[in-house]
Amino acid sequence: MTTQKKLGIWMDHASAHLMEFTTGAAVAEAVGSKFTTDAEGHDMSKGESLMHNKERHEESVYYKELSKEILKYDDVLLFGPTDAKAELFNLLKADSHFEKINIEMKQADKMTDNQQHAFVKDHFSTN
Repeated sequence: MTTQKKLGIWMDHASAHLMEFTTGAAVAEAVGSKFTTDAEGHDMSKGESLMHNKERHEESVYYKELSKEILKYDDVLLFGPTDAKAELFNLLKADSHFEKINIEMKQADKMTDNQQHAFVKDHFSTN
């Protein structure tokens, strides 16, 4: 029997914190979106349509980067305070590459790194 690889991702639209669940110490990695509020203000002066197109493109790149990481795991927990987790969840569910990966989503507030690790540990320890 192979060991299930488990990953917790705390995320919002600006960044994601990836935490691999293991019996030992948690391995964490951060992934950030390239779209910032500074860029939004600059682009807004050029036109709202341009800003929305750039935002969608940057968001797509951000989700693709996370998707590549998720493909390496068997069980994934998406959690965080914004709708970003639901947006990513819906993209993953629509893609056949992710059919065999158990992906769950939970609402969570802003958390410290220690709280995020505890949330992931608690979730996967009870499953």
